[in-house]
Formats: sequence, C-alpha cells, structure tokens
Amino acid sequence: MARTRLVVMLTAGLEAPERANQALTVAATALASGVQVSLWLTGEASWLATPGGAEQLVLPHAMPAAELIDSVAAAGNVTVCTQCAVRRDLTAEQLRPGAVIRGSASYVEEILDDDVQALVY
Repeated sequence: MARTRLVVMLTAGLEAPERANQALTVAATALASGVQVSLWLTGEASWLATPGGAEQLVLPHAMPAAELIDSVAAAGNVTVCTQCAVRRDLTAEQLRPGAVIRGSASYVEEILDDDVQALVY
C-alpha cells in the first residue's frame, strides 16, 4: 500500500540544529510533494512552535527553520506534545499560528493508520 501521509516527530531543538533542520526540511519537502504531513514537536523541539523559537535555529546553508515550520503549519499539522508543553509552561495561546497541543494518544492514533509513514528525528 502506498503511503500518502507522513508523520515526523522531532525530539531535538536548538541543541541539535542540524537534526532539527533536517526534520523540518523533510516535512516541508513532503508537503511540497503533495503528501499530507503532521509534524510533532517534543522535548526541546517544543520551543520551535513558539513565536521567535524557530527563528533562533540557525544553520548555515539551510532554509530558515521558521520558514519551514510556517509552511508545514499552513498546509499540514504542527503539534506540541502535551507533557512537553506542560513541562515548559507552554499554553496553546503561546504557540505560533497553526500549532496545537495534543497528547500521546493522538500521536499513536495518527501513526497506526495504514497509509502513514512515521519518522523520528
């Protein structure tokens, strides 16, 4: 069966800019290729969902992280894990437009669908 949806979980943030940017690039590229994309931000990646958070991730010779995450938020889904948000005192109102907070049950439901490919960075 062909995969028509991609779920990308990003577990790293500013402490691992290359890994973070790779995940965002893959998500944005898949979206541009016509694949439905859901981006999950966990751990330190949670900060990328805040205004100004992705702008701090700078990687030479890479598309700006803020542009990548905004493109995913505009046409796909950007989700911050509930526990990660709570540990960082983040609320839905503090997230950039298009980002939401959801729990692990939602993640599991997404990745267990037949037409989904899940990647973890």
